[in-house]
Amino acid sequence: MPSALTARQIKEWAAELGLYPFGMVRPQLADAAASHHQWTEAGRHGEMHYLARRLEERADPSRLLPDLSWVLVAGHRYIPEGLTSEQIQARIDDADSGYIAQYARGRNDYHDVLKTKLEALMARIQTLAPQVRWKSYVDTGPVLEKALAAQAGVGWQGKHTNLLHPQAGNWFFLGEVLTNLELPDEAASTPLPDRCGSCTACLDSCPTDAFPAPYELDARRCVSYLTIELKGPIPTDLRAGIGTRVFGCDDCLAACPYPVSGSSGTTAAPPPEEPPSYTARPITDGAHLLELMALTREDFTRLFKRTALFRTKRRGLLRNVAVALGNRGNTDAVPVLTAALTEEEPLIRGHAAWALHQIGGEAARLALTQAAQTESDPWVLDELHGAG
Repeated sequence: MPSALTARQIKEWAAELGLYPFGMVRPQLADAAASHHQWTEAGRHGEMHYLARRLEERADPSRLLPDLSWVLVAGHRYIPEGLTSEQIQARIDDADSGYIAQYARGRNDYHDVLKTKLEALMARIQTLAPQVRWKSYVDTGPVLEKALAAQAGVGWQGKHTNLLHPQAGNWFFLGEVLTNLELPDEAASTPLPDRCGSCTACLDSCPTDAFPAPYELDARRCVSYLTIELKGPIPTDLRAGIGTRVFGCDDCLAACPYPVSGSSGTTAAPPPEEPPSYTARPITDGAHLLELMALTREDFTRLFKRTALFRTKRRGLLRNVAVALGNRGNTDAVPVLTAALTEEEPLIRGHAAWALHQIGGEAARLALTQAAQTESDPWVLDELHGAG
């Protein structure tokens, strides 16, 4: 490989592409893989069964790229410049609007955005090292990305299990490139020390107590898991904790005292790219819960195709919105929830029934009684009778 290609040049190209924080590492994942295995053995991954597969490849990335020598780990910040934790918390607390995680508010799916940037970085590298082999991943393969990121100095894993960086905070995605690049050992980035100290703000903020202990997450209780990854009914005892969050949860991120916009530290984080790929749209930045509950199939596809929200499908999103309306507790939701009792999807009907029980009142009780006379699904019947 020509000596013109250096670790410094790679890092400069990464910065030009908006990949920040960024680091390089020769991976050593035995300990991280053992911890991951213990986590899945305990069932804390819930229904995300893919996380319990391909464990040998997670422990040894060279099984994915046989002549692997380096892993390039890239962050990509998605939070709007100037947005504060207080503003984010105010959005979370807005009872009328369905809260959507900050990363999912734009019209671009982060998988596609970050993957394109990693490919652009490797295209530049190939101008000086045309024979280089590589594979890239953005949440799409058997890669222990948080462990790799910590080893590559992209951040330390905080008590909420997310990556933290002193200038970029915890508002960034992760992507990895496995490559056979030939670079000296000195190219490796220096891992960052854990700076969480005695702070437990992230743990204390969790509305569903998803952290059994610092640095441990039980995904089965996490609002992000419950509103995105879980495909069936949301456990009854966890519904109240969801509040009005309808896609994901930013509470532990917003609670962290490290900067949202890279405003502290001696080296400021570069601003997000312009125009930003994750700019919120009206439908995701304050859409009224009643509007969301009334979305037709055509509306859902038109608004959310090729975005992160499409992952839940319409039935999942309306399930979440029904729970949010039940937690909001206002009687103005009774008409849309009554209409939802005739939806084709049992998942929507059952959660609409639960929400009507939460709201109460004569109109809600009448709607539940009438729906129970024609309902055939046993689970939905239980919800209609208030036994869910």
